[in-house]
Amino acid sequence: MSREVRNQRERTFLRVLLAPTLFWLIVFFMLPLLVILVYSFLTKKIPVGISLPLNLGNYVRFADLLYIQIFWRSFVIATLTTAICLLMGYPIAYWMSRQPPRARSTLLLLLMIPFWTNFVVRTYSMKFFLFRQGPLNNMLLGSGLLKEPLTLLFTPTAVVIGLVYGWAVEMVLPLYASMVDLDLSLLEAAQDLYANRFKVFTRVILPLTAPGIAAGSILVFVPSLGAYITPDLLGGSKTAMIGNIIADQFGGAQDWPFGSAISFVLMAIMLVATVLYFRILRREAEMK
Repeated sequence: MSREVRNQRERTFLRVLLAPTLFWLIVFFMLPLLVILVYSFLTKKIPVGISLPLNLGNYVRFADLLYIQIFWRSFVIATLTTAICLLMGYPIAYWMSRQPPRARSTLLLLLMIPFWTNFVVRTYSMKFFLFRQGPLNNMLLGSGLLKEPLTLLFTPTAVVIGLVYGWAVEMVLPLYASMVDLDLSLLEAAQDLYANRFKVFTRVILPLTAPGIAAGSILVFVPSLGAYITPDLLGGSKTAMIGNIIADQFGGAQDWPFGSAISFVLMAIMLVATVLYFRILRREAEMK
């Protein structure tokens, strides 16, 4: 059998394997996105429905100061959530990666068990935990650290706590994957060259684990920016995020064109931010 025939058969085999995936992506991902894109250029009909002509009015409407403020609040909360998850998850992942293989498997299992529960159920449990008469305030009052219970529920702080609780594992797992195969001989070589612990961390460990940091940050930031359940249950109306606005447009307001426009603006911003983030990491890696 000639090489050309063999290559042709391999390409045909790959096409057959990829066909179900491509069908799924086109029918259940690309086509719905195309429908939403078309909707974003339509106009809401009073009282319900949509109408022509195509226009940019929905995108212009999103430039209103009210929606800009809500988006900025969402961006700040998502960034803060990502930073907290990184600061908490990095030492946890490093400690786990340095344990014996059997202990690492057990620790991974223990890390995943709480997150087998539905996300909404876990968010409700966090709402109970942060309640004014909940376990957290009772514990702080009982220990004498506080004289009055904290008012955490329905505040931006509660939203950040809920998002950190909800997405912390998505930060730890990529970090752990980048650390578990870390070559310890590189650390020993840096120490032999008289590098102190800080330089070993910044010059060796941090660059080698940068892919895990990038992956974890994206996995936390993207769902946090578009979060709906957590700000709705823990933040209330005063801490609405962009995801709540989108849900309101598709729900109570019945303004699908405007909700579609906001969704596409959000997707475009997240896509641009992701591409820039990975380009910066690649450039830093090339410079080193």
